[in-house]
Amino acid sequence: MTTTATETRPARLVDTVTGPPVPGEPDFATHDDARRHRRRRLAAALRLFGEYGYGEGISGHISVRDPEHEDRFWINPFGVSLRHVRVADLICVDATGRVVSGRRRASPSAFALHSPLHAPRSGATAAVHGQTPHSRALGALGRLLEPVDRESAAFHGRQVFHGEDQGPSVSVAQGRDIAARLGGNRALLSRHHGLITVGGSLDEAVHWFFTYDNCARAQLLAQAAGAARALAHEQPAAAHEGPGTGWRGHFGFQARWDETGAEESDLPQE
Repeated sequence: MTTTATETRPARLVDTVTGPPVPGEPDFATHDDARRHRRRRLAAALRLFGEYGYGEGISGHISVRDPEHEDRFWINPFGVSLRHVRVADLICVDATGRVVSGRRRASPSAFALHSPLHAPRSGATAAVHGQTPHSRALGALGRLLEPVDRESAAFHGRQVFHGEDQGPSVSVAQGRDIAARLGGNRALLSRHHGLITVGGSLDEAVHWFFTYDNCARAQLLAQAAGAARALAHEQPAAAHEGPGTGWRGHFGFQARWDETGAEESDLPQE
């Protein structure tokens, strides 16, 4: 028996027309509610960073714009282990570098890099920076991701390479230069300073970082074994409608959020 267009579709039938049932960023009644949500997500993301070994000593930062004050952003404090960050450890910094909320200090390097990315005219709600072995290796070779699979195709035309060595990133001018080079892209790979990803939500920016690093690993492995065959030109562009969409990036973080066990851990403690 076939169904007609006017008949009701079974509730459990997969909808292949409008796409998967993916929820977006939740709406909040107050700025305080939105801030609480972002801070908890930030602390969880930092713990994941530590668990996956994305921190390098005191290096590695993740930031998210404050939902009420566009000139402020929340970030992990200087010198606190990423694996043990709690919501109470997070600090809020304004555009001048002043800590307006929190009991700890900010890393000068983190402020210099993240402040321009969160400038009011910037489209980045969140930014992630880390120096993983795979991104460092790819950067040292002077290469960007090639579309050797559908996941890496998510960055096709949306990544830039920064090959200049400007020394330690403690100057806001350096941060502005990086932000300008990044432009409207979602990833910047530095020859000497790791990887930066941005997104319209913290969830999205963190997902892109994890995905980029995994893709870098796959590319390095493939090219070490032989000549890797990239996707045809039209295929990476088509991937923008699949693994390269913003909703995919946002939703991709949700499973990792569940991995943290945030609801049962000491993470939410203020």
